[in-house]
Amino acid sequence: MRVVFGTRNRGKVAELSLLLEPYGVEVLSLHDVPDVPDVVEDGETFTDNALKKARHMVDQLGLLGLADDSGLEVDALDGRPGVHSARYGGAGMSAVDKNQRLLGELTDVADERRTARFVCVLAAVPLDGGLPRVAEGACEGRILRAPRGDGGFGYDPIFAVDERPGRAMAELDPHDKNRVSHRGRAMRALLPDLLELLGVDPTT
Repeated sequence: MRVVFGTRNRGKVAELSLLLEPYGVEVLSLHDVPDVPDVVEDGETFTDNALKKARHMVDQLGLLGLADDSGLEVDALDGRPGVHSARYGGAGMSAVDKNQRLLGELTDVADERRTARFVCVLAAVPLDGGLPRVAEGACEGRILRAPRGDGGFGYDPIFAVDERPGRAMAELDPHDKNRVSHRGRAMRALLPDLLELLGVDPTT
């Protein structure tokens, strides 16, 4: 059984693969279906963008549409970068550059005010035109003063996880990250609906 996850982010595919592997579901990415054009993520919310990308997968591939939108909300920045997390600072910026820009904006912000959270919305859109299934997950933490760890991707090196005191998201092993991360939580919430849509019996 295969499912195409509407992303080119290999880190996201790896995280979803860990969760679906026990059910015999292989996760493919947009790198495996290169003729699918990218979607303009112009929604005002994570849910808007996740649904838009999932519906795009249905239209382009004639398959179940599965996509997410996720980002980092920093309280001291009034929720920025939020839905613009992937494009924060403009096109062409590396993850390292984005992290440094964010840290620069928080230089004078005291540790107790550096609270933040990762948010993820996952959407599955049935091929038969049925109601979309949507799930959300969040992970609370705070922004560090310098990057730590070499795991994960994106903003993981500058995000300290509340549930793992003293550890950055990038310092967690993949299985532990899936236990506490926003995407892991969203996926576990969506999992029963997704397995049903894929025709997979979760008891086998």
